Amino acid sequence: MSTLDLAGRRVLVVGLARSGTAAAEVLRTGGAGVVGFDRNEELEAGRLREIGVEVFLGSEEETLLQGIDLVVKSPGVPGATLLVQRARAHGVPVWSEIELGARLLPNPMLGVTGTNGKTTTTELLGAVFRAAARPVEVAGNVGRPLTSLVGSASQDAWIVCELSSFQLEDAHTLKPRVAVLLNLEPDHLDRHGTFEEYANLKLRIFERQSAEDTAVVPRAFRDVRGEARRVEFAAADPLPAEPRIPGPHNRENAAAATAAARAAGIGDDAIAEALTSFEGVPHRIEIVREVAGVRFVNDSKATNVAATLRALASFPDDRLHVILGGRGKHESYAPLATAFKEDDRAYLIGEASEEIGAALAAAGVRFERVGDLQAAAAAAAAAATPGAVVLLSPACASFDQFRDFEARGDAFRKLVEALR
Repeated sequence: MSTLDLAGRRVLVVGLARSGTAAAEVLRTGGAGVVGFDRNEELEAGRLREIGVEVFLGSEEETLLQGIDLVVKSPGVPGATLLVQRARAHGVPVWSEIELGARLLPNPMLGVTGTNGKTTTTELLGAVFRAAARPVEVAGNVGRPLTSLVGSASQDAWIVCELSSFQLEDAHTLKPRVAVLLNLEPDHLDRHGTFEEYANLKLRIFERQSAEDTAVVPRAFRDVRGEARRVEFAAADPLPAEPRIPGPHNRENAAAATAAARAAGIGDDAIAEALTSFEGVPHRIEIVREVAGVRFVNDSKATNVAATLRALASFPDDRLHVILGGRGKHESYAPLATAFKEDDRAYLIGEASEEIGAALAAAGVRFERVGDLQAAAAAAAAAATPGAVVLLSPACASFDQFRDFEARGDAFRKLVEALR
């Protein structure tokens, strides 16, 4: 579908946060009649109404599907949502916001997916393209909707796009020139139900690739679909330069980015420049400050067990005071408990604190149930001695107490900055 095809179409956009709003705007620009729906009755939708979007907030009504030719679903909207289910039952196509953007943008895409490291690798690749003086746009799950690039991205720009399982859920024609899978571990089982379904969605990034495309995968990973040329990477690979950002997981991210950049035709000099200058992304093993010899580290983006395991491994020689908890994702916390060193201590917050506490107790890890982030930060700061690290790495989603992981990380940063 091109912008010319949108004229006269009637499209329902479900979910009106950043991605949904961007989709609605580009649909209106293309001449479509747009109906927008969001469950949040207090959502500020004045801008959408100004451009002619019919906005409905609150309860889902089947009448919203009357006369609808297409449903565009924001990534935060589960497939089990009533409107989406009814649209499928009536034969109305359902697209993700990523699918809409991919159809409207002619640019070559470098797609990045995986359980952990997506944002870091995506932003690192953006830095690589800029170091090579190649036009590039970075979008997707990093917080910039893909559809927001329609009409603004130069035609010769590559789009480096972070792709979550939520975004790949209803992507039907997506075909990255280069597709990267960083890793594959259990996550979002609260939404997808099983690891098999979650993995199936992640692997869709490769499905429509052809022989002229490239699939970048971990060494020895076998389940690659499509017909793309296969390129493997591993943390121990020789690199054009050692990455500035610390941790063995970030060296693995750097190896994946290097393989992907080479597949896009970028030379090692530019890759080396980016590796040695890229400082990482907020909320991912971000050193906030040091107070009286104690380092405070914001890893709020660690929303699953595998991500927190990577954070713990980044401080093998430090005494850790780790803030854990939030809304769980139906994962086992036993692997997390066994990763704690003898002198480490945990401070538990949020809905999952009982479950995490049971796993830690079984492994003999010292912990306190403190309730919320403010109490956890205060308790950890009081207990930490010079040379220790206070690490916010929750292994859980934030939605029980915060809007998102960014809000949680920002709150932690403010608490740390207020310390004397």
